[in-house]
Amino acid sequence: MNNKSNAAAVISYLTWIGFIVALVIRDKTDSFTSHHLNQALVINVLGIVGGALNVIPIVGSVASGIVSFAVLVLWCIGVYRAVTWSMDPLPVIGDIHLIG
Repeated sequence: MNNKSNAAAVISYLTWIGFIVALVIRDKTDSFTSHHLNQALVINVLGIVGGALNVIPIVGSVASGIVSFAVLVLWCIGVYRAVTWSMDPLPVIGDIHLIG
């Protein structure tokens, strides 16, 4: 692992644009970056699901707020773990693998 791996891992959490940039600049054999790309993708998808829940009257707004808060917490944990070189899975969503 090198500084490029760390930078790509952190960038992957910065919106969809950051995710795409990290996907392009990563070393495909680097498991650290791939792990964080996967975690960031799951968080981004969860954010979209949370936003979609908002169209349901009353209950959807509450559910959307809960999911949005969970996304914020998971995002903070993910960025912290990327900065500290940790490959620990995120709580609740850590076992979901959408990439690799």
